[in-house]
Amino acid sequence: MHIAWTSFLPAVVVITIVPGPDFVLVTGNAVRGVRLGALTALGVVTGLLVHATLATLGLSALVAAAPTALLVVKAIGAAYLLYLGVMTLRSRGAAAAPPRSDRSVFLRGLLCDLLNPKVMLTFLSLVPQAMDPAAPPLPQAALLSAVAVGVFAAFWAVVVPLAGRLATLLSHPKVRPVFERLCGTALIGMAASVLAA
Repeated sequence: MHIAWTSFLPAVVVITIVPGPDFVLVTGNAVRGVRLGALTALGVVTGLLVHATLATLGLSALVAAAPTALLVVKAIGAAYLLYLGVMTLRSRGAAAAPPRSDRSVFLRGLLCDLLNPKVMLTFLSLVPQAMDPAAPPLPQAALLSAVAVGVFAAFWAVVVPLAGRLATLLSHPKVRPVFERLCGTALIGMAASVLAA
């Protein structure tokens, strides 16, 4: 089995480190506390696992091939990002009405990832290109998807503690509102980009 690791791994690393909605949400929570950031990241990684599983089983390909279904997924994803962005902007330094429970923090991360069609399309575009056409597809898809999720998880394991260290700086009354406005604006911009994609 000749998997194209030399092209797959660099592509996954680049996609991982380019900031997106997950990054904004995780770091925004992490500066309020490493525990909050870790719970959000856990939700994001769980969402990635769902996408990876669906892509491996071929269900995501069916959604991507149906224009109406993909449009619905995009609309729901954009609406959720818009909601997060607006709530962040309205918080005035209170960081988007912090969730009241661990479960709600986890669910925000999970939904942010699950409702992002770009994540689904990433798995659908990267995984097949790296597979060996002469070998059975299912084991390869499962392995490649697992590696991709592992890379993302390792990234969050580094980012969350680093963001937590910025908590003191970002809690300053003059800095915090600016940070929240940047996060909120970024989420709204990403909502627009999801619809435009």
